[in-house]
Amino acid sequence: MALFQTAFAMLYQFGDAFAFLVISCAGLAVIFGMMGVINLAHGEFIMCGAYVTATVAREGLPLVVAIIAGAVVAGLVGMVIERLVIRHLYHRPLDSIIATWGISLIATQGVLIVLGSTMAGIGTPLGAVTIGGDSYSAYRLVLMVAAIALLAALYLLFYRTRFGVVARATIQKPDMARALGVDTGRMYGLTFGLGAALAGLAGGLYAPTMTMVPTMGATFIVESFVTVVVGGADIFVGAAPAAAILALIRATLTAWYGQLFGQIGLLVAVIVVIRILPGGLSAWLKRGSR
Repeated sequence: MALFQTAFAMLYQFGDAFAFLVISCAGLAVIFGMMGVINLAHGEFIMCGAYVTATVAREGLPLVVAIIAGAVVAGLVGMVIERLVIRHLYHRPLDSIIATWGISLIATQGVLIVLGSTMAGIGTPLGAVTIGGDSYSAYRLVLMVAAIALLAALYLLFYRTRFGVVARATIQKPDMARALGVDTGRMYGLTFGLGAALAGLAGGLYAPTMTMVPTMGATFIVESFVTVVVGGADIFVGAAPAAAILALIRATLTAWYGQLFGQIGLLVAVIVVIRILPGGLSAWLKRGSR
């Protein structure tokens, strides 16, 4: 029984870390991994989704509806920002870094001024599951399932629908897509909006588990960039293996030595992977399959 408890605890920690990495990096993977835009405002889109989710949930609507509302609002905000700012900075990565950093500062300070330094949370639903005397959050188990479902949904969207085909064509060969009659400006806007909506979804999903503060996006952004960089340019080939490897390292070190060593191990693993595989896991896996 003791062995089963230990194994379940390790598996739970791995699943929790894996879910966090996948859900938090999905929006960044679309915007950065596919579009090449280094979006330093990713954390603020997450914060937007979390704040909207908490606000809607406190009005008495179901949590699922609140989470969807958070994702939709973040997506709409992302489309507006893409139209006004990002659209003029494609193929100018340094300028996009500065612009999105500025948006990040404006959003954080704006929320701080308007809504204050903290916001009432909504509490974690579903209670706990008891295994051998140890309690585990049932909602965290839901997040693990949500992470897998999100990966499957993104794969189907980008590889099994017309929108996905046109979006990938627009991003990879914009001149050819434009020559074939595709409204590339509209596709860029929709793709960026999708990335922002996924960030809002991450905020909504984790809103019940976190303290609601204007700087809450910083909790996500490091792990998001780490996972996308390790995974490489192809978000479907690289993101899931990268999240699994990093989650295993983080969960193991956290179980043995504590949270701090888990974070340190995560960053050391990133440095090693980037040094050995500068193209990320996706480039290595594709090269190996040829």
